This record gives sequence, C-alpha cells and structure tokens, in this order.
Amino acid sequence: MKHLQLLAYIIIYPVLWIISVLPLRVLYILSDGVYVLLYYIIGYRKKVVKDNLKLVFPKKSEQDINRISKKFYHHFCDMMFEAIKSLTISEKEILKRFKVTNIEELKQYEASKQSIILMCGHYASWEWSMSLQKHIDFIGYGVYKRLRNPYFDKLVKRVRGKYNTFLIPTKEIIPKLVQSKKNNELFLCGMAADQSPKLNKAYHWTEFMGVKVPCYTGSEMLAKRLDLPIVFMAIKKVKRGFYEATFSTITKTPKDFKDYDLTDAFHKLVEAQIKTAPEYYLWTHKRWKHKDNVPEEFQ
Repeated sequence: MKHLQLLAYIIIYPVLWIISVLPLRVLYILSDGVYVLLYYIIGYRKKVVKDNLKLVFPKKSEQDINRISKKFYHHFCDMMFEAIKSLTISEKEILKRFKVTNIEELKQYEASKQSIILMCGHYASWEWSMSLQKHIDFIGYGVYKRLRNPYFDKLVKRVRGKYNTFLIPTKEIIPKLVQSKKNNELFLCGMAADQSPKLNKAYHWTEFMGVKVPCYTGSEMLAKRLDLPIVFMAIKKVKRGFYEATFSTITKTPKDFKDYDLTDAFHKLVEAQIKTAPEYYLWTHKRWKHKDNVPEEFQ
C-alpha cells in the first residue's frame, strides 16, 4: 500500500509543481476549463450542491439556485488552483492577494501575552489564510485531518510551514495546546469548525441556515479549558484572486458563557457570511446530512 502511495506522489507531485509555477492569470484560464468539465460534463456533486441550496434557501427560485450553483463551481475551481499555487507562490504575491483589514484585533492579544482560538468557516479562501502568520508573532497551529497518503500529508505540512503555521491532527490538538500553555508559548490555534461531525460525536445541535444540525464543539471546549479568547475570522472575496480578512472577538472570557452558546454564536457569524454571498461557501460538503436524525432533546 505504501509503495502505491509513494508512486502516486511521484507521479502527481511534479504535475502539481509545474501547474503551480504558472502565472495566476493562466491558472484562472485553466480554472474556467475545469469548471465546464466539473459542472456540465462530470457534474461533480451537483446534486449535493443543489439539494443543499434548496434546503437552506427554500424561497429561492430554480433560476436563482442554478445561478448560485454556477458561481459556486467557478469559485470552487479557482480555489483548487489557488491551493496548488500555494506550493510556489511568493510571499509578496500572497500578501498582495490576501489582505488583513484590522490586524490590531489580534495584536492586542499579543501585547497582553494571550494565546487565542481563531475560528472561521469554509468560506471564500481559508487556504490562503495561512499568510496571516506574516502579520503576527504568534506560533500558528492549524487543526486538520491527516491525509491518508503520508507523502502528500508531509507536502501539505511543508507548504503551511513556510508561513510558520504547523498542522496538528485533531486527536493530538488537546495535549499539544495544553503543553504549549504550560511552556508559556504564545500561540494562535486556527479551526474551521462549521462542518458536520459523526453522529456518535455530536454533543450539541444548533440551527444553522434554518436547519437543525450537529456541531463540532472542540473550539469552545478548548477555549474554556485553557481560558483563551475566541476570535472570528471573516474572509471576503473582493474579486477573483483577491481576499480580505477581518477579525472580530466573540469573547475574551469564554468561561462566562453557558455550554455551547459560543458554538452557536460562531455558527451565526458563518451564517451571516453565507447570506451575504452564498456562492463562496463550500456547498459540496454534506453539511445537512443528519437533519432527519435530530435527537428528541434537541428538537
């Protein structure tokens, strides 16, 4: 099995690298071609996307759903090529394309020597948010699910590492942050926590886009356990290939809140982004797949 994984890496990585060195204007031309392939020919997860949109926007017409779907697939293809571009993109280029509007919101915590939990949704460009580390002095930790292919897993870690961001598997994040705090490290732990957990790990359900869904609660749990402020990162797509991040503090005192109130507050912030420009959300994920399995206590 490992030999096959290595072979896949040896074959695929050079192709990805060659693509990554192309100018972004060329990559967006390629993206347009892949969009036609995915949307019109392959129909990649097209039913999932449209079912999700119809579920959360029941008042929108079929024409509106189709319009949002097409815009989403355009953006989705752009993100794929932007992720590949991350292999070789220069610091100057990524800082020009991923702007930060109010870095002082994070700098205040650096000044007071407070580590923070940074939350965001799968919206706009969470991939290029890795450049955030160039604006701050925090050690950056990103929670992620380890890739099955260990060679690509190392590649992803290496790319993130260029910007002083270190990826930590979900199962290892608690002991890592506990130890970091004991060592008096100043860290920022980033989590995209808007996706769907397994039912056997669903400790809380909330209404997200008008539908009851199970939620990941790890961010809130960590913030309370380590007494860390929670900051939300809202990413806006300004135009093709250009993004802006704006930060807002959800709370500086997480222990003052009832369990799951902060998780609910986070989902409301993601929801507000989606309603503003729905085409930039990750609609290919089956976020609402458990809507018919709501436990009685959450109904």
